[in-house]
Amino acid sequence: MARVAVIGAGTMGHALALVFALGGHQVRLTDSSEKTLARAQGLMEKALATLVANGEAPAEWTSAHLAQMVTRHADLAETVDGAEVIVEAIIEVPEAKRTLYAQLAECAPKDAVIASNTSQLDVFPLIPEALQARSMIAHWYTPPYLVDLVDVIPGPSCEPALVDKVHTMLAEMGKQPLRLRKFVPGYVANRIQGAIGAEVQYLLEEGVASAEEIDAAIIHGLALRLPILAVFAKADFTGLSLSQSILANGSYTPPPPRRQSAVLDKLVAEGRTGVLSGAGYYDWDTDAEKLFETRDKKLIELKQALRKIGTMAGLERDQ
Repeated sequence: MARVAVIGAGTMGHALALVFALGGHQVRLTDSSEKTLARAQGLMEKALATLVANGEAPAEWTSAHLAQMVTRHADLAETVDGAEVIVEAIIEVPEAKRTLYAQLAECAPKDAVIASNTSQLDVFPLIPEALQARSMIAHWYTPPYLVDLVDVIPGPSCEPALVDKVHTMLAEMGKQPLRLRKFVPGYVANRIQGAIGAEVQYLLEEGVASAEEIDAAIIHGLALRLPILAVFAKADFTGLSLSQSILANGSYTPPPPRRQSAVLDKLVAEGRTGVLSGAGYYDWDTDAEKLFETRDKKLIELKQALRKIGTMAGLERDQ
């Protein structure tokens, strides 16, 4: 059992605290916002109840047990005191992260590993020299208590043994750590997701299909094969000579990078910002908490089915 400090109790932070607790680690959680920190307990309890009800967490994991494994603290120094692993999960604002790392250089234990959950930022230039040898990125996907992929990227001068330590820790928690050879914004999955996002925005803006129809094409086409074959294994099954011909024919030109979407801007202007507002590309006719619970249940059912089915691609194929 390791002593883990999670800094940031928002969308990802509270969920990461739950993940590490379920992994058998003692967790301290903090946030600069009293409201966010206070709300974290209820969010963790709700997610935990869904996991327990669907067989993804032990039945003995009650709210009381969670409160023992994850404690909340208003003070940063108190949170990181004695920590072996410090998880940074604050907002994606460079100056906010720079300020936090400067504070950690003063109050963090001298041998604590520091892992940032940043999605896009190259945080390493923001980190003081005193922390560089033990700093890395460990990027999770939402919801992290169900999505097992974790991108692990060592800092330019991070000690390899510490990267190995975190990699092993994550694997022992049942996660799928992916150790990247170098930092690139968005890592692997988010870059692929970004390419898909650019394409679907283009198709929507050009009036090729509606949001519902585009989603249907993904669900009933791409999504059926992706969990089993992913991309490169699927190409092997199709035949690489076909892939070669497709490239040679040049029949597809990716849409140019977009920095703005008229459709997206209109939705936001109308207050249709997603599930939490009750509407986005879709109209959502129930409360957000119930929708997140329904999403989690469906993800659990899918995850359990895929666990039984297995895969023909990926790092776990030969395990």
